[in-house]
Amino acid sequence: MDLDNIECVSSSDGLEDAEIHSQKFIQKAPLLRVNNNIMIGGLPPATSVHELLECPVCTNSMYPPIHQCPNGHTLCSTCKTRVHNRCPTCRQELGDIRCLALEKVAESLELPCRYYSLGCPEIFPYYSKLKHETLCNFRPYNCPYAGSECSVTGDIPFLVTHLRDDHKVDMHSGCTFNHRYVKSNPREVENATWMLTVFNCYGEYFCLHFEAFQLGMAPVYMAFVRFMGDEVEARSYSYSLEVGGNGRKLMWEGTPRSIRDSHKKVKDSHDGLIIQRNMALFFSGGDRKELKLRVTGKIWKEQQNPESGVCIPNHFI
Repeated sequence: MDLDNIECVSSSDGLEDAEIHSQKFIQKAPLLRVNNNIMIGGLPPATSVHELLECPVCTNSMYPPIHQCPNGHTLCSTCKTRVHNRCPTCRQELGDIRCLALEKVAESLELPCRYYSLGCPEIFPYYSKLKHETLCNFRPYNCPYAGSECSVTGDIPFLVTHLRDDHKVDMHSGCTFNHRYVKSNPREVENATWMLTVFNCYGEYFCLHFEAFQLGMAPVYMAFVRFMGDEVEARSYSYSLEVGGNGRKLMWEGTPRSIRDSHKKVKDSHDGLIIQRNMALFFSGGDRKELKLRVTGKIWKEQQNPESGVCIPNHFI
């Protein structure tokens, strides 16, 4: 059976008018055409049939309701709205025809995760696959750049190159850092996000964020580190941040969040070093009219104690 030539057609295709019982039957009982042979209730083998269930617009797997045009071309319900009720293949107007044959095919299948080419070995019943894919450890990472919304996704080496070449971020090697943040008008909180900095440390990559925003009615500055990898790997590391001046200092110590957590999610959870503006101006010295903050920090790897199973800090690797 040649699956490349399978298409869904309405049940009126090739039938005499006397055999059509109602318009409702036409719209809700499509048949399956395989090499120009009409099959009622026939299902093709599961091999490569996931390609048949791929929406031609978004390329995602189609889940009921699966729509079709009068010529038998199918697409998912989300894309039906996106194409303004016109078939993207033949431009025919889409009605309320559903391809029940494909929906029955979907119910009978077990398919590989859509990220199998990235290393995921899992196979799921069709209706469990979508839920898994939203949490799959092999799914691509979102670009961690915080200065603007960026829709780029990929693995970590690809994103590191993307950050360097497209976003022009500062790239550093080493597990300690000493950064100076200056703003001539510290009263401005909007658009006060400094450029992301990426560190290569222990053969992994970390992102240092620093920005200003309103916390309630109070303007604050916040610094935090994210790990370019998954949540489990992130828990193998710790980091500290320190800011000070005039004989005072603030310190923060924590575990870097994975870039699986969005920049906004980390910021909204206040999981980092937060500096009130009055304190920031105090640290800046001078006449308190210009922000001059120096943030220092370090990243270290937690070592597993083989006897107790407890992670102990190792600052000297």
